[in-house]
Amino acid sequence: MDLNLFLKNAQDKKIVFTNGCFDIIHRGHVAYLMEAKKLGDLLVVGLNSDASVKRLKGNDRPINQEQDRKFVLEGLKAVDHVEIFSEDTPLELIKKVKPSVLVKGGDWEISQIVGSEEVLGWGGEVRSLSFIEGFSTTNTIEKINQN
Repeated sequence: MDLNLFLKNAQDKKIVFTNGCFDIIHRGHVAYLMEAKKLGDLLVVGLNSDASVKRLKGNDRPINQEQDRKFVLEGLKAVDHVEIFSEDTPLELIKKVKPSVLVKGGDWEISQIVGSEEVLGWGGEVRSLSFIEGFSTTNTIEKINQN
């Protein structure tokens, strides 16, 4: 669904926003997205495009292409909408969505979360959620390469 149509249908709903690469979905991702969803009515995920993942993570990433990553995220019960963004940060997307709650994983300090000033400025809240140790895409890739 188009983002503008989604937002029109989402009026009067509490929107939670998060973002990331979500290259290889693992338990940590799913637990995090389920926790995020509990903070509102709808969960919107900003998904880094292939080009932005490459800039952030290096030339050997992403493992999965953006449309495949989007498809997997959209199949998760906690996720209501996925929007791909090509910039290095989701700031413009956050400004467009205007979420009530902005979240990132527990490895992020609130002051480091892109869009925190904007969300707090319009009366929203910003949270750093739980981080499950031992689960990361990098760890998954390392395990695969060791075998």
